[in-house]
Amino acid sequence: MKPRVSLQDSALRNGNFSLRIDPVRSEDVGLYEAWVKYNTEVYSCHVELGVITVTFSPPSPVIENELLLMSCNSSHQASLVETCWFHKEHAGPTSRTFCSWSGALSILYPAMSDAGSWRCQLRYSDKEIISATYNLQVLGFEGPTNPVVYAAAGSAAN
Repeated sequence: MKPRVSLQDSALRNGNFSLRIDPVRSEDVGLYEAWVKYNTEVYSCHVELGVITVTFSPPSPVIENELLLMSCNSSHQASLVETCWFHKEHAGPTSRTFCSWSGALSILYPAMSDAGSWRCQLRYSDKEIISATYNLQVLGFEGPTNPVVYAAAGSAAN
């Protein structure tokens, strides 16, 4: 897993033997075990790493008005009950929520307003709720609704 894995050597002296994985990949799923020997004592801990994957097709940045498919999957073993997508949750009246039983959401004609923070939330039969956030970029034209722009002679027009 090198060079994606590191230990904080300076933190080991303070009893912190955390493992850092950056970036996490789907194949990193599984049970991790740490053993630390201090004097004559041996300490161990087990941590299970689960991974949630958010994919956009085509990948970001998305071209305005081209079909966009967003999917969200997790390594969690229980049955998926519901997937919800939240767009711009904390942005007031522009926030939107979409829920379905599958992990996918399609937008037929993405617009500039679809850009920004998207969070998928997966709810499972064992009551586990897992979520991930993704920042979507949309390339397109955001201008006046009326395509006619008037400018004074001798001035600049944008």
